[in-house]
Amino acid sequence: MAKHHVLIAAAFAVLPFPAIAGVTVIGSSSARLCYLAADSPMMPRVQDLRRCDAALEEAAIMPRDVTATYVNRGILRLRRGDAEGAMSDFDEALRRDPGEAEAYLNRGSALLRRDRTDEAVAMYSQALEHNTRRPALAHYGRAMAQELLGNVRAAYNDYRRASELAPDWSAPREDLRRFRVVPASQTNIG
Repeated sequence: MAKHHVLIAAAFAVLPFPAIAGVTVIGSSSARLCYLAADSPMMPRVQDLRRCDAALEEAAIMPRDVTATYVNRGILRLRRGDAEGAMSDFDEALRRDPGEAEAYLNRGSALLRRDRTDEAVAMYSQALEHNTRRPALAHYGRAMAQELLGNVRAAYNDYRRASELAPDWSAPREDLRRFRVVPASQTNIG
């Protein structure tokens, strides 16, 4: 008979929010500059947002780049603390392209920051279902949300998957250290 194991997570301090994933735009347009700002680790500047706005006003911008620019501007807004504006941009990107995985991924991060944890789990799951280019980020964000909801086993599994997908990324490995797997016989759970 197989032994059942229970995952136990140590109490956690304030969890960091997962990194955010921009949508690539090729060329030298305002949309490209918006993408580069969204993909940068630097704090976004007002002129970065203006570049995104300018890109959305360009008549010759391709529909795919319009969707990408909404995602990228949403990222910049989120990083500047404007979760409401970010949500609006991610929603517009999804209205234009319901299959845009990075919009789901980043919407999940915005929801997590707004303490809408159940919804964040769903968005990260949607990002994975739509084949996000950053699956490790989706698993990591979903793990954080699952842990906040008390779903320890699901959180552990997602932290582990994020670590497998991005072995050089230290955050998932560090979070996994807070867990330990113990035989069910050593717990009071029947």
